[in-house]
Amino acid sequence: MRTGVSGMAAQASKLSAAGDNIANVNTVGYKRASTEFSSFISEGNRSEYNSGGVETKTRYAISDDGVIMGATNSTDLAISGKGFFVVTDAGGTPYMTRAGAFVRNGDQDLINSAGFYLMGYPLTNGEPNVIANSLDGLERVNLANIAYESTPTANGWLKGNVDSNSPVIPAAELPSGNAANATYSSKSSIVTYDSLGNKVFLDVYMAKTANAVPALPGPPPVPGSPDTWEAVIYPKANANAGSGGFPYAPAAPLATIPLTFDGSGQLTTAPATANIVLPGGNTMALDFSQVSQTGTDTSLQLEVDGNAPSAVDDIEIASDGTVYAVFENGARLATYKIPLATVPSPDQLTPESGNVYSVNQMSGDVIVGFPENGQFGSLRSKALEQSNVDLANELTSMIESQRSYTASSKVFQTGSELLDVLVNLKR
Repeated sequence: MRTGVSGMAAQASKLSAAGDNIANVNTVGYKRASTEFSSFISEGNRSEYNSGGVETKTRYAISDDGVIMGATNSTDLAISGKGFFVVTDAGGTPYMTRAGAFVRNGDQDLINSAGFYLMGYPLTNGEPNVIANSLDGLERVNLANIAYESTPTANGWLKGNVDSNSPVIPAAELPSGNAANATYSSKSSIVTYDSLGNKVFLDVYMAKTANAVPALPGPPPVPGSPDTWEAVIYPKANANAGSGGFPYAPAAPLATIPLTFDGSGQLTTAPATANIVLPGGNTMALDFSQVSQTGTDTSLQLEVDGNAPSAVDDIEIASDGTVYAVFENGARLATYKIPLATVPSPDQLTPESGNVYSVNQMSGDVIVGFPENGQFGSLRSKALEQSNVDLANELTSMIESQRSYTASSKVFQTGSELLDVLVNLKR
């Protein structure tokens, strides 16, 4: 009779495990539970038969990977290989999980569907040093205080080609003279940034000032002269309101750069750099060494560094765990690095509510490292690890457990009937 009761309890446990597995078949990162049985013999008189019972042990297939499926959110993460995400609850207690469906909350933390916070190492002071057997140094991955600070323009590059067939501009009409009738070979505009991140637009004019004169033979020989140009830069804010150009006021250009080319069209001006004080006070070192002269149309471009301040627009997470803040201006900034953690015996971890696991004596101490290093797998962004539950197997197990439960109940029923017979004999 005791065997029947014990068997019924054991099969009820197995049914419960199968039910939980089926209920979590679509839970991200869920690990299947199974119930194993062993005989349990109580101490007693060895000369008589001891019916004993059944001891139940629940096991979790934590180390078995689930299928990785694609997702649309860049903060949906899956681990391909070994390792767990390190997360904490609101009180800061650390746990491990494979449930990587993270989103940004109102405080710009990354939290998963169970409300646990993703942890990482900040990259504020460069590449972090990992303590292999400790979670010290980890912080919540938070983008609230990350802003792409403005950088003033410090360098510029004038590149391209000027047309050797362009007509020479009379001296009285050169852009550097800032006359109302000034003419030029080409014009382009570029945006630079001052020390506060404000945009400062510049107008860049190109004008041919002289054609090459060949050398003359004879005693004494008369030396020739090369083709010459000038590059003139004005602040766009100083342009004439009516013409959108000349005359600028104040009249003085920011820079007038003479360019000289030899017979093969190569720039001979040296040094091929100029320091230009921009509106706002910062100085731009302009490199024009990449300008050449050929018989094709003038095509020049001015490139500059620097940027305006920008807000975080999106998040990108690399396979090595580096978290990049993507700003509205397209710039990317490495902000955190997500570690992975594991233990010597992952299947012995203690399951907790929220699809997370805690470390215990049976599992061993935590081991921390970065993805793609050593024993750890890699991260996959826009992907989620599905449950490792096999629905067909769970349904089969449920049917088997149901039949075993029925058989055990018959044993209990038979024992009860025998006990009634004994009682009636006494009467």
